[in-house]
Amino acid sequence: MKKIFSLIILITFALYFTINFTIGNSSLTKLKNYVSNENKFLIKKFFFPYNYISQLENEILRNKSRGTISELFFAVIKELDFKESLKDFKTGKKKEVKLSNGKTLVKYRLPNFHAGINHTIPGTGFIDFYNDNIFILSARGILGYSNNTENEIIFKQIKNNLNDFIGVEQFYKNSWFSFKDLLIHDDTIFISFTEEIKEDCWNTSIVSAKLNSDIVNFSKLFSSKNCIHSINNIDKEFNAHQSGGRIINFDDNHILLSIGDYRSRFLAQDKNSVNGKIIKINLDDKSYKPFSMGHRNPQGLFFDKKNNIILETEHGPKGGDEINLINLSELNNDNIPNYGWPITSAGEHYRDPNGDKYEKYPLYNSHIKYGFIEPLKSFVPSIGISEIVKIDDKKYAVGSLSKRTIYFFELNNENKIVDLEEIEIFERIRDLKFYNNKIFLLLEDTPSIGVISFN
Repeated sequence: MKKIFSLIILITFALYFTINFTIGNSSLTKLKNYVSNENKFLIKKFFFPYNYISQLENEILRNKSRGTISELFFAVIKELDFKESLKDFKTGKKKEVKLSNGKTLVKYRLPNFHAGINHTIPGTGFIDFYNDNIFILSARGILGYSNNTENEIIFKQIKNNLNDFIGVEQFYKNSWFSFKDLLIHDDTIFISFTEEIKEDCWNTSIVSAKLNSDIVNFSKLFSSKNCIHSINNIDKEFNAHQSGGRIINFDDNHILLSIGDYRSRFLAQDKNSVNGKIIKINLDDKSYKPFSMGHRNPQGLFFDKKNNIILETEHGPKGGDEINLINLSELNNDNIPNYGWPITSAGEHYRDPNGDKYEKYPLYNSHIKYGFIEPLKSFVPSIGISEIVKIDDKKYAVGSLSKRTIYFFELNNENKIVDLEEIEIFERIRDLKFYNNKIFLLLEDTPSIGVISFN
């Protein structure tokens, strides 16, 4: 009997250490597919601590330059705990800021958004409007709506399964792994996110669902078969801030999604890759094709149906943020509009002391000289350009992150930018929407919802 008992103990320990060693590797892929991200994280932490500690050590080495790991961990856990509570949440007391153009910015604080994208804290998110309701999504999956945009805004939380697609395990790896945009159209809600398609291999994906005010069960709409590994990639560089993720409606059967290059620059000129592209996704059969290419990190999209153009904004390298125009009347099936990255740009490479990158990615200043479409505007130095919206016939507004300003401009009859006006907002602007003659801003330094009225 003692021999049998000893044998059971021996087998148990052998199984324990075998699983402990293989957690995080591909050996248990099939089994891991049946376990949620949150449960995987807890299993690693409490049942297989040897491998968990090893992973923590690796993460600490990777992330010394961006703040403490504990800050990110506790911010994510705090936000996800609130999400699980399904409590309604309200904005804090409003604050008014007088702007240099004479208008007033009213800010409504979002105290339950804790985990950021660029900075570990505070939080950030995205907004949209549908049927006179304002919808909001945090970078970690809190989803809510309100029918009031005056005084205090009280959001009702919507139960959802978003964290089945990206959860605490991915969030904890880096703050740039997150949800990226929110679109609601025709009773359907679309959300983009950075997907870990394989272990440490990422790309930008979309989930969608029928809109419901109580519970939303998302399913995968679009996901690329190819991904960029965070360590083992051709250029030995990786940056998931360069993931794009902006979604807009195009017509009854199609949406557009922007996808960044994740700093694998060569993919932007590869027609067989979705990276560095705006892609057109068919909602009926889930097929997709490139709509435009040669983009670095598209952060803003607006379809101006009246003027038959699409305005796109994107982050350049060190300098060279762009506003681009896609003229829909000039599109044809044979040629994909190409905006030049990484062959052309007004910016410069980061950290290239030997000039090696310029041999592969020359960053010529002129676009048209090399057969590409010139941007409407290049911002040198960069402003951290973000979303773009229309506020009148040919008048538009575009936000910025690092510059913490909003820009107003017009397009003349030749579709050239005129009357560019810069207004300080004093906070990073992650998202913009124009609704009921007001601009709504998602401000991520506080974080807050900002409102500028044009009445």
